[in-house]
Amino acid sequence: MSLFSPSENLFVLALLATAVAFLSATQDIAFDAYSAEVLQPEERAAGAAIRTLGYRIGMIVSGGLALVIASVWLGWANMYLLMGLLMFGFAVLTWLAPEPDSARIQPPRNIYDAFTVPFREFFSRPEAWSILALIVFYKLGDAFAGALSTTFLIRGAGFPPEVVGSVNKILAVIATIAGALVGGGIMGKLGLYRSLMFFGIMQAVSNLAYWVVAITPQSIPVMALAVGLENLCGGLGTAAFVALLMALCHQQFTATQFALLSALSSVGRVFLAGPLTPPLVESFGWPGFFVFTVFIALPGLLLLWYRRKELSRLDQPQQADDGGPEAEEAGLSATSR
Repeated sequence: MSLFSPSENLFVLALLATAVAFLSATQDIAFDAYSAEVLQPEERAAGAAIRTLGYRIGMIVSGGLALVIASVWLGWANMYLLMGLLMFGFAVLTWLAPEPDSARIQPPRNIYDAFTVPFREFFSRPEAWSILALIVFYKLGDAFAGALSTTFLIRGAGFPPEVVGSVNKILAVIATIAGALVGGGIMGKLGLYRSLMFFGIMQAVSNLAYWVVAITPQSIPVMALAVGLENLCGGLGTAAFVALLMALCHQQFTATQFALLSALSSVGRVFLAGPLTPPLVESFGWPGFFVFTVFIALPGLLLLWYRRKELSRLDQPQQADDGGPEAEEAGLSATSR
C-alpha cells in the first residue's frame, strides 16, 4: 500500500486494503486459537491480561502514533512501510514462539472436520445455548453505556471536543490497560466464576459514573474520573471475559469455537446497543439512560449465576477423556474441554 497513490491507483489500494483486512482477520483467529491452546487453566488470567495489553498498544501504535508519524515525520507512504516492517518483525517473533502440546491436539483431516465438527461439538453440550446467551449479555450494559459516551460528553455535558478526545485517547486507554492487568492478577486469586461476577458487578455500577457527570455542574476532573473509572472496570471485565472464551473452547477445536464465541460477543454491541441507545436517551434523558444501563447488565449477571457450577469447573486442570462422539467421528485424538 505504501507504493501506490490514492489519487492514481485507488482500485489497487482498495484491493490491497481488502487483502489486509482478510489476512488480519485470519491472523486474529489463529492467535485466538493459539492463546486458548498454549495457556493452561492457571495461566489464562495472566494471558488474557497480556492479550488486552498487547491489543491496546497495537491500537495506539497503529492509530494515534501512526497519524503523528505520517503528518510530522515520514509522510503516509513511509508510515505504511514502517507499519509493514513492524508487522514483519512480529511475524519473526511468532515463528519463534513455542507450539502448543501437539500430543493433545491433532490437526483436522479436511475442511469438514475443521469447520462443522467444532460446531457440532459445541452445540452438543447441554449448556450450549445458555452459555451463548451469557456471551451476548455479559458486557451488554457496558456496551450500552459506551456506545454514546463520547456523544454524551460533548453534546450532553458540553465539554470541548479536544478535551474529550484527549481524555479518551490517554486516560481511557491507560485505565483499560490497568484494568486488564489488575484483573488478570485478581483472577488468579478468585478463579474464573467469582472474577466474572465481581467484575461484572463493577462494570454495571461504574456506568453510574456517567450519571454523576450528567447531574453535576460541568467539571473536567469529575469527567476524567468517570471516564477512567468506567474504562478501568471495563478492562477488568474484558480480562475475565477473554479468559472465559478461552476456557469454553474444546482444545481440539479452538480456532473455530473461539471465532464463534468472539463473534457472538459483538452481537449485543452491534445489533442492540447501536440501534437502541438513541431512542433510549430521547425517552429517559442522559441521567435516566445511564441508570437504565445498570439494569441492562442484570440479565448477564443472572445467567452467570445460573451457570456458576459449570464455570467453576472450567478452572480445573484438563483431564483426558474420550473426546466425545464428534471428535471421534472426525478421527481426532481425545482431549478435554
